[in-house]
Amino acid sequence: MFEFLVTTSKGLDELLAQEIKKLCPQLSVKTKPGQVLFSGDIEQAYRICLWSRLANRVMLKVAEGHVDSADDVYQITSSVNWTSHFKIDNTFVVDFVGASHCINNSQFGALKIKDAVVDQFNELFESRPSVSKIEPDIRIQGRMWSDKLTVYLDLSGHSLHQRHYRTKTGLAPVKEHIACAMLYRSGWAQDTTQPLLDPMCGAGTIAIEAALMAANIAPGLKRERWGFSQWLQHDPSVWQDLIAQAESSIVQANCTILASDIDHGVVSIAKENADAAGIFSAITFNTIDACKVIPPKGTTTGYLVSNPPYGERLSEITALLPLFQTWGASLKAHFKGWNLSLLTSNRDLLRSMKMFANKEYKLMNGKLECQLVNFVLDEKNCITKEASLSNNDFANRLTKNLKRLNKWLKTENTNCYRIYDADLPEYNVAIDRYGDWLVVQEYAAPKNVPEAKAKRRLHEVIVALPQVLDVPSENIVMKVRAQQKGKSQYEKVAQKQKMLEVFENGAKFKLNLTDYLDTGLFLDHRITRQLVQQRAKDKDVLNLFAYTGSVSVHAALGKAKSVTTVDMSNTYIDWAKENFALNNLKGAYEFIQADCLTWLERHNNQYDFIFIDPPSFSNSKRMDTTWEVQRDHLTLLSNAVKCLRPGGEIMFSNNLRQFKLDEEGVSKLGLRIQNITQKTLPEDFKRNPKIHGCWVLTLDV
Repeated sequence: MFEFLVTTSKGLDELLAQEIKKLCPQLSVKTKPGQVLFSGDIEQAYRICLWSRLANRVMLKVAEGHVDSADDVYQITSSVNWTSHFKIDNTFVVDFVGASHCINNSQFGALKIKDAVVDQFNELFESRPSVSKIEPDIRIQGRMWSDKLTVYLDLSGHSLHQRHYRTKTGLAPVKEHIACAMLYRSGWAQDTTQPLLDPMCGAGTIAIEAALMAANIAPGLKRERWGFSQWLQHDPSVWQDLIAQAESSIVQANCTILASDIDHGVVSIAKENADAAGIFSAITFNTIDACKVIPPKGTTTGYLVSNPPYGERLSEITALLPLFQTWGASLKAHFKGWNLSLLTSNRDLLRSMKMFANKEYKLMNGKLECQLVNFVLDEKNCITKEASLSNNDFANRLTKNLKRLNKWLKTENTNCYRIYDADLPEYNVAIDRYGDWLVVQEYAAPKNVPEAKAKRRLHEVIVALPQVLDVPSENIVMKVRAQQKGKSQYEKVAQKQKMLEVFENGAKFKLNLTDYLDTGLFLDHRITRQLVQQRAKDKDVLNLFAYTGSVSVHAALGKAKSVTTVDMSNTYIDWAKENFALNNLKGAYEFIQADCLTWLERHNNQYDFIFIDPPSFSNSKRMDTTWEVQRDHLTLLSNAVKCLRPGGEIMFSNNLRQFKLDEEGVSKLGLRIQNITQKTLPEDFKRNPKIHGCWVLTLDV
């Protein structure tokens, strides 16, 4: 009798135990999270390797002991006669799982086991087997739990969930053993005569595993390499008998299995995988939107089992929530009487379908915590209710804001503006409109707000926006940002390149809605830019910390004599040049990539007007020193004054809400101070009067 450990994903251990009892009825099994343990013979272990649809690994225990020190790991491993398990010319690898007070690093644990093995061979043969992490002949695994170490010989080789057929995958594929678990938990595996449908099939894993079940094909039948293949105690005759039995037990799949996806490319992958599995003829494939799928003719019941997209990224939720709402309505309309089983890591997406679940199972799909949720599409679940926003506080506030802004917008020459800015504390987002697009910025929720509640509120926002603002969900860009810290406006967050052209007071600007936290245009400075345009005529203008050069564009449009644009980022300098080209501006325009602070210290050209809108904080590697606007603004202004002609103006602005201008120090520089903050607040930002501060500082003649 041997002792064995069979592993699986957490949440599947009880299901795996049931499967093993069915394969080997005489066995007595014990379950732990993600594990099934039993004592038995090698034939039973082989059978599980060959037939289990739920297991990851089947491992033979070879040693066990208590660990008080790292040396104990070595001693326990040394107690095994390794030469009875493999030859010196075999390759091997050691895996290590778990930790203890003396083994807190899996690599260290694996090293101690490896040393014990090779030392034993060296002592006997003055030579040692080689370690190979790629296709080793023998896999050894150490598992540490509390202070106990168990050493196993892995009979599986590659994880059993890795079937031979899946050479290609789509995005976010479901693992093969998880697909089987879904089929068991849904109820279909217990009644394969019922039609099975996966309308978001991806690489086809669920449909393929279902067809293998229906044809009674052992999942390990075509596997060529096993962990026991080079094991010295391997019994080939027992194994070949099991193979022969498995081959003779294959039947013709008598079932209806349909798999479809909206993506033609992944459907092609699914077909290739089905062909490699040898069950292509058992599955009907189609390319179609899941929301347009209907049951096969003549069916009144069946099973719909699928792994829909989870929406792990915030940007994906904008499209997924409306999709799930539409899909839910379609299922209610066409699939009455069917059983629905869906895997998700985002339970809120399924809630948007407005159905009552009759069973939920927690499990791990790789490292992702998921739920398998079962629904019965009965009378109760097939009631369709029109989504109403009448009692939605956010939707009501959004509607109110629109009514207020509409009158103002008629007098404005712009198609980009703020609609909402955390008006309601529980809906902590800012919403900006850019033409036919919306950018939604979710501010980090306060610590006293539960994460689940914040997520639900965000989902309410996403659902309401297309209806209230008449903007397609695919035109909504989602971002998450903490309260402004340092150089956050300069951090790249994506690589989607969603470019857009907008207009403002006679100027046009190129924006990037997706790749950065900010879009390329600070909307709260709309009036500020207009004031620059009005003051720029016939003047030499300097724009420091210029970002994408929007202020420079307005200065040029205001017929400035010259415009010098300075920013530390090459990206933004190039962007500023593009904005100038967009406005057909040609003239005495200079663009300089430099650290504004050091550049200004060394610069001695004279200007009539200087615009300065520095970051609140910065510790960029490109800067010689760190920067804090409160601490350093007087030094900055003193250097700027050196470049300012008598009677010239500095327009100074920043968005640090607690900022206080050093008026005494500024006055000593010979500058007269005019606070124009209130004048520069556009109507769409008046709810937040601390969004920025702005001063005109005039040098005495």
